[in-house]
Amino acid sequence: MKKSQETQEDSLQQESRYQLHQIFISKIFKSHRFFQALVLYSLLIGFGFGLGFILNVHIRNVSFNPQIFRLSTLSPSLSSSFSTPLQPQPEKVVSLEDTVVVATNDDDDEGQKGHSLVKPENVMHNMTEEELFLRASKIQEKTLKKTKKVAFMFLTRGKLPLAKLWERFFKGHEGLFSIYIHTSDPFYVDDDIPQTSPLYRRRIPSKEVGWGMVSMVEAERRLLANALLDAGNHRFVLLSESDIPLFNFSTIYSYLTNSQHSYVDVYDLPGPAGRGRYNRRMSPVINRRNWRKGSQWFEIDREVALAVVSDKTYFPVFKKHCLSNCYSDEHYLATLVHVMFPGKNANRSLTWTDWSRRGPHPRTYTRGSVTGEFLRRVRNRGQGCVYNGKKSENCYLFARKFDGGSLDKLLYFAHRVMGF
Repeated sequence: MKKSQETQEDSLQQESRYQLHQIFISKIFKSHRFFQALVLYSLLIGFGFGLGFILNVHIRNVSFNPQIFRLSTLSPSLSSSFSTPLQPQPEKVVSLEDTVVVATNDDDDEGQKGHSLVKPENVMHNMTEEELFLRASKIQEKTLKKTKKVAFMFLTRGKLPLAKLWERFFKGHEGLFSIYIHTSDPFYVDDDIPQTSPLYRRRIPSKEVGWGMVSMVEAERRLLANALLDAGNHRFVLLSESDIPLFNFSTIYSYLTNSQHSYVDVYDLPGPAGRGRYNRRMSPVINRRNWRKGSQWFEIDREVALAVVSDKTYFPVFKKHCLSNCYSDEHYLATLVHVMFPGKNANRSLTWTDWSRRGPHPRTYTRGSVTGEFLRRVRNRGQGCVYNGKKSENCYLFARKFDGGSLDKLLYFAHRVMGF
């Protein structure tokens, strides 16, 4: 009996040992599978990090041009009142290395010899006026591989009240224009202008301007000098804060860059408002028979602009003798162009101005005066005009004066009449 019990106990112990052994083997097997999974996951994670690092280095070394993905938009068709304009094709933009330095006099170089005279990166620079005019007079454009740009030069008292109209006018034509703003306001800031606007940070170093004073001509020459620093600028338009475009950009651009002439209003006016302003002390540099009058608002080519900036003959005489009741801005450029460029000037301005009311200032148009018919009508001169030797009906590209209150009406007619 006792032996039988012992045998049974041995059997139970053996069975317990077997069960413990099985449990131990099972745990070891599960631990081994867990270790294999851990190693596998570690390898996968390491491979992922390595692949990501390699791709990151490779992408950084590959040049990417976002312009490849830029979509071109079609310009709106113009009003039926005039033919569809030519759409200018942008050419390769001139680089700073393409500017040409012409040094003809050691005294004029003043240590600049052997150095490239290139435009500053920002229109707001710290050059003195002497340095500015020296550089501007030395830089010439190349005849090949260059985009022909139009320099729009705004001579203002402060901010541009019609800025939104001009922003719409310039939109989509980047690379075909440059903008320069000269303002008499010493506290002028453009913090309220979006950085995406073509008018943002386009103010040049400016000085106070007095109406009818020689400082007006100095400001114009300052604008031209800054614009000449860009060798790509071929045509130069002087505008005020109250000017508007009468056509879209493509039409105006084609009209100017294809023109064979400059557009400076030049005429001989008898009486106190013309010949009567001549000062005999200007002789012999400027004699009475060469004294001319014209509109202040001009459009000129690069050759004439260089002559104005480089002028050391006529401007000093005007600065000394064209003082009170002389109005240099109406006589200086007209006289210079009459003497130096009689054959290449169209003898008319491209800016329409209403002088029908007597007085020293032209009429200012307000919101109620702006209509589609009015904007179409002011483009034309009653007797027509000549463009590149052919008769033309479209004689004016710009018009003035329009106050800020007319902006909404001008924006309304911009697409319907002006074509932008």
